[in-house]
Amino acid sequence: MSSSAWNAILLTIQVSTLATLIIFVPAVLLAWWFARRESVTSHFLFSLFGLPMVLPPTAVGYLLLQLLADEGPMGPVLMGLNLNLLLTWQAAVLAAAVMAFPLVIRTAKVAFENVDSDLEAIGRTLGRGPWSTFATVSLPLASRGLLAAAILGFTRAVGEFGATITVAGNIPGKTQTIASAIYSSQQSGNRTEAAVLVVFALCLGWIAIFCTELLIRRSTIASRQP
Repeated sequence: MSSSAWNAILLTIQVSTLATLIIFVPAVLLAWWFARRESVTSHFLFSLFGLPMVLPPTAVGYLLLQLLADEGPMGPVLMGLNLNLLLTWQAAVLAAAVMAFPLVIRTAKVAFENVDSDLEAIGRTLGRGPWSTFATVSLPLASRGLLAAAILGFTRAVGEFGATITVAGNIPGKTQTIASAIYSSQQSGNRTEAAVLVVFALCLGWIAIFCTELLIRRSTIASRQP
């Protein structure tokens, strides 16, 4: 396997790890809020955060591109910001984070919904505030599901292609991830390298799904025990 393929693998791991770390805390907090709120506002916001799951990834990439463009809402013309993110590995992190966020928040929401709300109520009757109850009751009980959410988010970031290639490009050694490296190898006729990268992605995806299912199953069983 060529050095460019190894660079793509290492960059993908770096990008996916950073993207997961960036979105994990806000996704967990929002998931907890959504799991304990039933209102039109909460349903509207939850649907809004889920849009990247149903939009074409290239459409999400286009929106990010317009957002970060010189005359965009976060560009130097209007906001005076010069983030210089486009065509960098940081842009790949941003794209991966946006695409993985809906999956993390939905999985985390299910984890909190499996936590008995009566246990949280008991914690509050013992004098604990909302944040103390969250930290000492909700978070530990939902920990397996939250770990599953992180794994799924990481895996989704690994497989991201459309939004990433739109805002970060496909520059070998700089912004080329596994997904874009597979595309380039296939386009150039390098079937061997494409096959190796596909096998790597398949193995990583299978391990992630297996671990996720195991964690969710144990979390569900634990929540049903008296």
